[in-house]
Amino acid sequence: MSELNRRDFIKKTALTATVLGLGVEGQALAESSSEPIFKISLAEWSIHRSLFQGKINHLDFAALSASNGIDAIEYVNQFFKDKANDKAFLKEMKTRADTEGVKSLLIMCDLEGALGDPDIVKRKQTVENHKKWVKAANYLGCHSIRVNGFSGGSFGSKPDDFDESMKLVSDGLRMLCEFADDFNINIIIENHGGNSSNAKWLMGVMKMADHHRAGTLPDFGNFKIFGDKENVVSYDTYRGVRELMPFAKGVSVKTTAWDDYGKESELDYDKVMKIVLDAGYRGYCGIEHGEEGREWESIIEVRDKMVACRKRLSALYQTP
Repeated sequence: MSELNRRDFIKKTALTATVLGLGVEGQALAESSSEPIFKISLAEWSIHRSLFQGKINHLDFAALSASNGIDAIEYVNQFFKDKANDKAFLKEMKTRADTEGVKSLLIMCDLEGALGDPDIVKRKQTVENHKKWVKAANYLGCHSIRVNGFSGGSFGSKPDDFDESMKLVSDGLRMLCEFADDFNINIIIENHGGNSSNAKWLMGVMKMADHHRAGTLPDFGNFKIFGDKENVVSYDTYRGVRELMPFAKGVSVKTTAWDDYGKESELDYDKVMKIVLDAGYRGYCGIEHGEEGREWESIIEVRDKMVACRKRLSALYQTP
């Protein structure tokens, strides 16, 4: 896409956002004169369909986010997987974000191996694989990279042994944290299926790793541990978020919640955000939601719900 066409595309997207409802709620993002009780960011995975299909260029993510009233972003390494060591590309990413006044918060890292692989050689290689993303995150001005807490398998696979996998993942996590500390980058694990979606297991990993760079990324909608259709094992979202918040260095916002019995329901924004705020968290909450065929429309809907929730709760949590 030429530079002229790229700018035209972004302008059209911004216009669409306005028509879809940037309105009063969107304007509140820019008009608030006091420090908000929580901030809103956008995870790149929200638009993964358009990115994978080539409809959107990864380099336009910052501008598109800004045009939709969101001034902080969370990257996904899959959309620039061969560019971690490409300084010219990273410089272009940084320049575009800076030009738009958009903060780069973190890089979500996938497909780099199992951090808790039972084979120590493979476990160390996974740590090695993530080092380039630590350096890239540091260059971009991010505070963290998000890694997966698996000792085998992948997202959606049957959980590994509870205690043994905890030991293995915490070992890999600590090794990576020790490296990342020199770059001022946190290593955070999201509840992302398997044992990691059991908050007790993930808290055990944090305590066992015992490193100030280790943290969690509570994801409201990712408390499905395993299963499909009627045979789902899950963990209550509201309890899980409460348990993970002591180590939280970010929050990921989806629109549904799980109970302990494999049932999914619409998220109660006020309930979950009270849990987040009661934990003392005042940072960014990243929208990770984009419905097929209406990615930006659904992102805007969630953004506006977050803004409305923030308005309702501000009187309870705003510092005088």
